[in-house]
Amino acid sequence: MIDNNYDFDLFVIGTGPGGEGAAMQATKGGRRVAVAESYSQIGGSCTHRGTIPSKALRYAITNTVKFLNNPVVQEMGIHFSPTMDQLRRGSQTIINRQVAMRQSFYERNNVPIMTGIAKFVDDHTVEVDGRKHTSSHFVIASGTRPFRPAGVDFNHPRIFDSDTIIDLKEKPSSITVYGAGVIGTEYASMFRNLECKVNLVNTRDQLLEFLDDEIIDALSYHLRDQGVVIRHNEEMESIQGVDDGVVLTLKSGKKIKTDVLLWANGRSGNTENLGLDKVGLEVNSRGQLVVNETFQTARPHIYAVGDVIGYPSLASAAYTQGRSASMHFLGEETEKLLNHEIPTGIYTSPEISSVGKTERELTAAKVPYEVGQSQFRSLARAQITGSTVGMLKILFHRETLEILGVHCFGANASEIVHIGQAIMVQPAPENTLKYFIETTFNYPTMAEAYRVAALNGYNRLF
Repeated sequence: MIDNNYDFDLFVIGTGPGGEGAAMQATKGGRRVAVAESYSQIGGSCTHRGTIPSKALRYAITNTVKFLNNPVVQEMGIHFSPTMDQLRRGSQTIINRQVAMRQSFYERNNVPIMTGIAKFVDDHTVEVDGRKHTSSHFVIASGTRPFRPAGVDFNHPRIFDSDTIIDLKEKPSSITVYGAGVIGTEYASMFRNLECKVNLVNTRDQLLEFLDDEIIDALSYHLRDQGVVIRHNEEMESIQGVDDGVVLTLKSGKKIKTDVLLWANGRSGNTENLGLDKVGLEVNSRGQLVVNETFQTARPHIYAVGDVIGYPSLASAAYTQGRSASMHFLGEETEKLLNHEIPTGIYTSPEISSVGKTERELTAAKVPYEVGQSQFRSLARAQITGSTVGMLKILFHRETLEILGVHCFGANASEIVHIGQAIMVQPAPENTLKYFIETTFNYPTMAEAYRVAALNGYNRLF
């Protein structure tokens, strides 16, 4: 219900995926919506410093390397080493297109955009650039930034975080990546494709431990096979920038010197300037807000979505969370929207993507499952394109044949996984292995991996 005592029904702080999802859902529901954005342009960190520029850079690197490694190109004697500026050149064009497209969403829906940092004044008032705005409800989608520990000089020209590394002027000969989460492994893979010497320092005992163990093993093997040095269970003692490089001293006593260092160990919520004390909200040690299953904070009229609430910290999930928060605000049912498994997409070379349960989780839950696998090297399409590194893995219930998880490592994994996701969310009995066995796939395609994996798994039952 519209309350004319306020300027707006919903005020959204942040225009990244979470903020956009919340704003568009609420305005389509007939509510008066406004948004605030601290950047000079909309889109948030996702568009300007994170997902879009890093994936555009990865695409440029991958295609350049693929071109240079083509036997015909090598036979012609074509050799060149692209500069970082050349590799980045297309990124700004893509960012500009994204901004223009998203700007049109707000304009078409008559959603005003306030430029500046939004700060709470009281329970129903925020101030942006000196002007106060009142609203019945709020959505905080302010995102995160790289965590910067005390004692590390990020002003040094050779020390970077994930926001600043995309502005790297020259390609280094060597790089240390501290932190082996999603961002760290992606950048380690990118720089190794540029033929840089890469040290990947992991504070844990394995890479990306939320993934299926076999996929983790495949990623570790492939990175090492490419020449990446992976160091597990290490912790920083100090980081010292010098004229000709950066020295990382580890608590184990090791010292690593490389041309540059990328700090990729954690992120912090953009909450310190929001005036949360004015509305009685507190954050955790990483500046993140705690929410309930409907994305409400401790103050029910204030929602929070996206990276600012932590896991899973995915752009795709943030958009869905934003929509869900607004649907709850509108009094609509959100269970179907949130009752689906969220796929992961990790843009290493090659890609990793998964949806559903891992073998580790199914074993712990004592679920009787079986595994079907397809190795990309056996697929005609992979052989034609030269993308033979990788595999598709289907986990399914031994008795009902229900699809329980899909895990993919290889070229276009982040696209391929959605075929399995679409079947997983179907009601029984359509969500079973039989779909892939009985369906005709185009030949040759990468999608054929599902038929191969399904038959491989089905044959294990007998």
